Amino acid sequence: MASSPDHLFGLCNSFYIGAYHAAITSSQSVPSHDLSPDDLVERDAILYRSYIAIGSHQLVIGEIGPGAATPLQAVKLLAVYLSSDASNRESAVSRLRELLSDAATGSNPILRLVAGTIFMHERDYAEALKHTHSGGNMELLALNVQIYLQMHRTDHAEKQLRVMQQLDEDHTLTQLANAWVDLAMGGSKIQEAHLIFQDLSEKYPTTCTILNGKALCSMHVGHFEDAEVLLLESLNKDAKDAETLANLTVCSLNLGKPETRYLNQLKLAHPDHTLVKRMSTAEDSFDRACQAMA
Repeated sequence: MASSPDHLFGLCNSFYIGAYHAAITSSQSVPSHDLSPDDLVERDAILYRSYIAIGSHQLVIGEIGPGAATPLQAVKLLAVYLSSDASNRESAVSRLRELLSDAATGSNPILRLVAGTIFMHERDYAEALKHTHSGGNMELLALNVQIYLQMHRTDHAEKQLRVMQQLDEDHTLTQLANAWVDLAMGGSKIQEAHLIFQDLSEKYPTTCTILNGKALCSMHVGHFEDAEVLLLESLNKDAKDAETLANLTVCSLNLGKPETRYLNQLKLAHPDHTLVKRMSTAEDSFDRACQAMA
């Protein structure tokens, strides 16, 4: 997002690495009189997205009123979408489409970022890219990398990464995107991804995002014991973190340890998580096969 790096750099960086509580705290200390109107909106968007990231959806829904700026309305829709059942999600998507179709606001970067995020959750990758592919800032480019990786199009993800590297090779999002691409490519790239996460852990407070990144590197090379140590550290930081619970489930299975507790926690806290859906589909298929054999 276009912003004043002097005032919002630390806030944005905390959000990027997953230090959401730090982002919430630092947003309170950014003096409003030093910020432009656009920067004020960006600050509040990061604040509310941080609350969403820690699961405080209702706080966001309650605080962003009907008179708030369009980008904040978009963030509110993200909170509604992530906290709701299917019918309310449809309503949120419908309202999102209305905002996107408004010529005056449809090109706003925060609105496009929320659109890309929601449509990625919907697995409507073509629709997500429709709103994010033109880029415009580092977050949109990083989201493009994520979308392409979910589509298993590492080639397109690499192209987006190169654009980010040309703009700012040292940017935290560029480093994270580089590590995501390295993990997807596998092989010798895993070591490069590990070095990136290690560097981030030395520069910044250790977060679930960074710990899961390091754990994934260990899991890719079969070092599940090392991964488990990192993931348990992550679990101590946030007992409901989706990726930590998902990775602990997989890690436990590979170590021959009981995984039921982590999987049940994941089902309770994040019933729509990809791993939960995959496990449910596998269980249904197994049950049908057993019935057919009976």
